[in-house]
Amino acid sequence: MNTIVFHPESDPNAVRDAAAILRRGGLLGIPTETVYGLGADALNEDAVSRIFLAKGRPQDNPLIIHVPDASWLERYCRDVPPAAYQLAERFWPGPLTMILPRRDIVPLQTTGGLETVGVRCPNHPVTLAIIEAAGVPIAAPSGNTSGRPSPTTAAHMIEDMDGRIDGIVDGGPCTVGVESTIIDLTVTPPRLLRPGGLPLEDLERLIGRLPLESLRQVLGEVAVDKAVTGLLAAGERPRAPGMKYRHYAPHAPVTVVTGEPERSARRIQGLLSDTAGVICFDEYAPLFPGHIIHKLGPAADKSAQARHVFDALRTFDGTDVTEIFAQCPDDGGLGLAVANRLKKAAGFHLIDADRPLIVGLTGGTGAGKTSALAALEDLGGTVLDCDAVYHQMLRTDPALREAITAAFGPVFCPDGSLDRQKLGTLVFSDHAALDRLNAIVYEYLPPELLRRAQGHTLVGLDAISLMESGLGRLCACTVAVLAPAEDRVRRIMARDGISEDYARLRISAQQPDAFYRERCSHILENNCATPAQFREQARIFFRSMLREIEHL
Repeated sequence: MNTIVFHPESDPNAVRDAAAILRRGGLLGIPTETVYGLGADALNEDAVSRIFLAKGRPQDNPLIIHVPDASWLERYCRDVPPAAYQLAERFWPGPLTMILPRRDIVPLQTTGGLETVGVRCPNHPVTLAIIEAAGVPIAAPSGNTSGRPSPTTAAHMIEDMDGRIDGIVDGGPCTVGVESTIIDLTVTPPRLLRPGGLPLEDLERLIGRLPLESLRQVLGEVAVDKAVTGLLAAGERPRAPGMKYRHYAPHAPVTVVTGEPERSARRIQGLLSDTAGVICFDEYAPLFPGHIIHKLGPAADKSAQARHVFDALRTFDGTDVTEIFAQCPDDGGLGLAVANRLKKAAGFHLIDADRPLIVGLTGGTGAGKTSALAALEDLGGTVLDCDAVYHQMLRTDPALREAITAAFGPVFCPDGSLDRQKLGTLVFSDHAALDRLNAIVYEYLPPELLRRAQGHTLVGLDAISLMESGLGRLCACTVAVLAPAEDRVRRIMARDGISEDYARLRISAQQPDAFYRERCSHILENNCATPAQFREQARIFFRSMLREIEHL
């Protein structure tokens, strides 16, 4: 099939000729303010069937019909509520689709077998003129092959549909960049089925201006459908486009990282393989040198993100990128629509960067924990030294000090410092007393560690007694850093200036390697000649481990 590209700006007959394609049952790529659509006469079952074939679209995925103004609602919808006209008056032409009961004139082929139909009036003068000239509503899903990112330029449309459809109208780049907002007016309360170019907040502001009786009887509170934040189950029928199936996906798998922008960028930084691509806010692009990047726009500019999100998802096709990591805006305003498109592209494979990922490190002296912890810091992690935190708490935490005093008497000096010798005399010769002290410490220490972990993306917990103390339960994974005994002897002799005999005595007093191998989730072996070499080895190890934890 030879696909004709129409240029209305230079061709005065473009609208007439494009409308003729629709009247004779052909398929036409049309521009809108949101995305380019793949249009056909919505009342022509054969033409509509060709839409599904051209896109490879599931037959139960309903189509939206496009009309030139609200006066067409009664032609194709029954029992139209007053709220529909109020919404149309405020937001049409524009990126709002309303779900209403269909009239029999609208084929079930168009509605995906539903007794409801989605209707909108696009805010694009060329397409409005084409609808008027054709004299029929246009059924038009996004003009991409099914599952791919939606097209926001005629070039995107040509890329996906050249040779498959009769014509494409070049109306310039889309000004909004994400599909329309879909609200179901056939249920109470009205339900948001798909976030889009009209932010939910705008709808809610309108609702607040309605008369009280209309507020209660017609719109009330707008509910958000579960399909906005997750996929429908296999047996559930979608009530609107984009609810059920994976959408907007490039060829490479996508992982979306949510959370505060600085933290989400750092989490991505720690997960990147050499062949990964990144979708990020403009400010964080410098964090990813050597990677193919597509910038969404500034973190605070959600309108720019909406315009760029589909371009971003398409960027990586035709490259050697094997996976894509994407920063995600919050749900305010247009952010809800952008986040929805990214999450659907990822099949809702999400990582929450606002939830600290705690990695516990343990192992005997001289094994290389210091270098391993430095490698975690290289990946954007923050290290918490459990021993240092405990000793700081001894000076500053009244509850901990009172608990120790209640158990062991006056073991704090007049200046507030701990009398270590006195306490040591009490506990080191009495196993029961030592157990009592440890129970107190490990009651107060974990909450403080968790408090300090908040606000960080990746936390390395440095604890010699990680497994014995129960601190390992705070961790997403536990890593034992192990090294050959002779290497450890050599290192601590050089590090601490001690004799070989004393070095061996210290090692013999600690847990054997078998203890850690049995209890830790991961083992990091240090056979390197230098700390720098081990640090690099540890970086590779941790990057792989983090990807495993995040189920990549």
